[in-house]
Amino acid sequence: VVVPALLLFGCSLGERDEFGQVLWGFSLENYARLLDPVYLRIFVRSLGFAARTTALCLLLGYPVAYQIARAAPRVRELLLLLVMVPFWTSFLVRTYAWIMILKQEGLLNAVLRSLAPGTPPLELLYTPTAVMIGLVYAYLPFMILPIYGSAEKLDGSLLEAAHDLGAGPLRVFSSVIIPLTLPGIAAGALLVFVPSIAMFAITDLMGGAKVPLLGNVIQNQFLQARDWPFGSALGVVF
Repeated sequence: VVVPALLLFGCSLGERDEFGQVLWGFSLENYARLLDPVYLRIFVRSLGFAARTTALCLLLGYPVAYQIARAAPRVRELLLLLVMVPFWTSFLVRTYAWIMILKQEGLLNAVLRSLAPGTPPLELLYTPTAVMIGLVYAYLPFMILPIYGSAEKLDGSLLEAAHDLGAGPLRVFSSVIIPLTLPGIAAGALLVFVPSIAMFAITDLMGGAKVPLLGNVIQNQFLQARDWPFGSALGVVF
């Protein structure tokens, strides 16, 4: 973990020669380039997508995680298995499956046409909406599992005591359940927010490279522009 991070930092202080090779040295020029408004906008856009992804994953994942934690043991094991099943398949295969669903001739529009003939097809693929769908789908399990770990440890007697003292369902949820599961929420938010900032595969495949995020810029610097020092500086700042 430490050695690659140090190499990344050392590379960010170097320069690129005319052949794309790294010239090791000590220069802050790559970091100064990050102040360009183009890259600042990409940083802000990436933070916005990551924040929305985290919020949607929390909104969708919390009820699922809580219901799994409160389920009977045998049912709980089955529900956890269903949450983990997507990890058994290649990430790229799952992304292409969403492309098959969202494209103009895909499953979603076919269903809409069968329900409402004459309805114009939805143009979802290669849009920011498609990127958000892909990000939420990819990272939702990372929100569900930590919250489940916290919700499973909830002491049922505390919930009964709150009800006995006159608290309604909303008061129990806000004053007892949320504070006790806050560690799981924090862990899930971290596990979703950080990787979603640097995701590039979903934005390329489902966004059609029309919504470049920080991960796309870093990928381009390493693989296309062959400017490893600047790509490293982007990675260090991220």
